[in-house]
Amino acid sequence: MDRITGQIANFAHGLSFGDLTGAAVDAATQRLIDALGCALGAHDCQPSVIGRRLAAGQTPGKYSGRTLFADDHLPLEIAGFINATMIRNFDFNDRFPGGHPSDGLGAHLALAGAGGIDGKRFLAAMVVTYEIFIRLSKSSNLRGRGWDQGFAVAVSAAAGMCNLLGLSVEQCAHAVGMTATASVPLRVTRSGALTSWKNVATAFAARNGTFAALLAAEGMAGIGNAFEGRKGLFENITGPFEIDPFVDEGGGFMIDQVLLKYWPLETNGQPVVWAALELRDRLDPAGIETIEVLCDEFTRFEIASEPEKWDPQSHETADHSLPYIFARALLDGPITVASFDEEAVRAPALRPLMAKITVTADADIEAMLPDHMAVRVSVRMRDGTTHEVEVIDPLGHPNNPMQVSDIEKKFIAQGEPAIGAERCRAALDAWWRVQDAADLRPLIALLDI
Repeated sequence: MDRITGQIANFAHGLSFGDLTGAAVDAATQRLIDALGCALGAHDCQPSVIGRRLAAGQTPGKYSGRTLFADDHLPLEIAGFINATMIRNFDFNDRFPGGHPSDGLGAHLALAGAGGIDGKRFLAAMVVTYEIFIRLSKSSNLRGRGWDQGFAVAVSAAAGMCNLLGLSVEQCAHAVGMTATASVPLRVTRSGALTSWKNVATAFAARNGTFAALLAAEGMAGIGNAFEGRKGLFENITGPFEIDPFVDEGGGFMIDQVLLKYWPLETNGQPVVWAALELRDRLDPAGIETIEVLCDEFTRFEIASEPEKWDPQSHETADHSLPYIFARALLDGPITVASFDEEAVRAPALRPLMAKITVTADADIEAMLPDHMAVRVSVRMRDGTTHEVEVIDPLGHPNNPMQVSDIEKKFIAQGEPAIGAERCRAALDAWWRVQDAADLRPLIALLDI
């Protein structure tokens, strides 16, 4: 097998809870609770409804999975897909540059809900998924080459599932090979007018990674040189690259570098909201003449470079629209999921304010990457006065991490409408102690609606 396949397979096979540091356990627990809260808020989202409709009447087969929030036992890959659509739906879940590692947790939770998996075993598999996602995202630079994040999601989900299933090194390598050769998706998913597929694409990728792990478990042989082989990833797309060493190679855990989102919108829009809220306390929007937002080039390209971002018509386009995000926060205050309801998104009254916004890539902000995230905003009023604000490393960034109280506040805001305050509290208390759980099924049942 080639080097990267071998690194991933050995790490996926070998990692156990005893290898984790206390910091890695804490970081994983926080991100698990965050993902569950995101899913609770989206329990009835359209993609999950479609998934349940497609799965109706299917029997679980050999590898059973339980859907979150409803005790439906289905084939593991479809149950995992449904779970992942809910985690991802509001673009509220965690993020590492290049994508969202918790997109790969849907099948992990489905398997834990269907069988007796303890908390330590689950956390180890989760860390496998995150650590592989981080390294592939960093080193492959697929996003920078115009490809989507599903590659890292699919491979990392497959590897995490191999760990959870207790597969051999060879089986892990087969699963990685099958997944890597079939999972290089197009980034057109996140261009122009966006649809619900923007949030489903990675659930789809994770489903494929899960299926590859199950095929490997049953004896299917993949290829061992998906990265370095002739016409493989290196030759066709990325060129050669190396990944950071895993802990079994002398490296460290990187899961704590994964950002948690305070606002339910695209990651690079997080500081935009904070800037708008600060300006909201200083000025009357009615007196604004112009608004200039300075940011890095990727932020400009991703959420402010297309006409659709100045006239969004869907939730998915609006939560990727810098003009909409800024104008909505400036007028209404803190952003919530309801800020992206269709009526709010299409409101004509917001367009004149959005039209006053220009977005420019700034060399000084660009130079702060990748260690920092920043925006600067300058507002000129009709009376000639100006207001300026700069936001660096907003709450949730690894340099400014969300605290337990922030994570609980976010979970409760998403969960209370679905399961009530009392069960939200009980669920939080139980999931904070997930490493001590002998069986995750009671914890998952606490979230049932």
